[in-house]
Amino acid sequence: MSKKIKIVIPIIILILLALAAGGIIFFMTRPPVDKTTASYNGQLRVDGSRIVNRHNEEVQLTGISTHGIQWYSKLYNATSIRELKDEFGINLFRVAMYVNPDDGGYVGNPGLKDKLYELVDAAIELDMYAIIDWHILNDNNPQTYKKEALAFFDEVSSKYADSPNVIYEICNEPNGKDITWKDHIKPYAEEVIPKIREHAPNSLIVVGTPDWSKDLVPVSKEPLNFENVAYALHFYSGSHNITLRKRMDTFREKDLALFVTECGATDSTGDGKLYEEAFTRWKDYLNEKKISWVYWSFSNKDEASALVTKKYKPGKADEETGIDNYLTESGWILKRALKPEAGEN
Repeated sequence: MSKKIKIVIPIIILILLALAAGGIIFFMTRPPVDKTTASYNGQLRVDGSRIVNRHNEEVQLTGISTHGIQWYSKLYNATSIRELKDEFGINLFRVAMYVNPDDGGYVGNPGLKDKLYELVDAAIELDMYAIIDWHILNDNNPQTYKKEALAFFDEVSSKYADSPNVIYEICNEPNGKDITWKDHIKPYAEEVIPKIREHAPNSLIVVGTPDWSKDLVPVSKEPLNFENVAYALHFYSGSHNITLRKRMDTFREKDLALFVTECGATDSTGDGKLYEEAFTRWKDYLNEKKISWVYWSFSNKDEASALVTKKYKPGKADEETGIDNYLTESGWILKRALKPEAGEN
């Protein structure tokens, strides 16, 4: 063997050892993957009763909902969403855009759409999911403003056609004894969903259910014939209990997916007493079943469900305590639910 070859072989071995050591060091020092982010999970998909990510792994999102953006717009911007993400560890932000003009909603105030875009864009920038909530409430029947809904979802699904971060909630809480799944909600969804799918064919869409998104029985008998559809379920721990959870189990046994797009620790009025122990039972149930949930509400309204006090302003988070000093008791209940180590306020 020539001298040159004898010299080259050890050099090659040293190079290979150095590369291997470097690879080991890189592997050992590489930060862990954050599996809660939208960039990791990608486009969500309904698989029977489960919601799965692009890796076909079951996903549970946790988030916070605004109150009406027409009333509390000064609270809502990229800074406050980031503070909520840092404070609570959420990966989902729901933008509640009321529809009814009598509530100052979108039909009489179309400029709300600009605020919605601002907040959805901010959530996307923060690597979160965003729910665009067409917030039916006092207008009861989604059919009432169906024409406006079709135009709205045509526009927003075109704007966010390529964004896996965006989830469409097409009718928040249909309600009233005369408003039924068969005659009002299902026909509405059968028109709105294809409009969204023209631009965003793979999007996750959540459809409200009768009786303020609690009555699952008629839905289970006549589900929608679309893929990637979940059904809304709303609860408040002071008003709803194991009976509703059993109905949820029965619904999911039929390979239908639920998404809790609104819940809270008060009674169903959003006010009154707080029921933390009952909320904890709900939280444990949702975590066990991997059902995504969103807490109501990020506001400083003078009611028990509000998350922050009137002293809170975006950007006031302390380096050490975050926004702890501005949390209401409802805010602390949520923080203890999402971060049990937070302890007492």
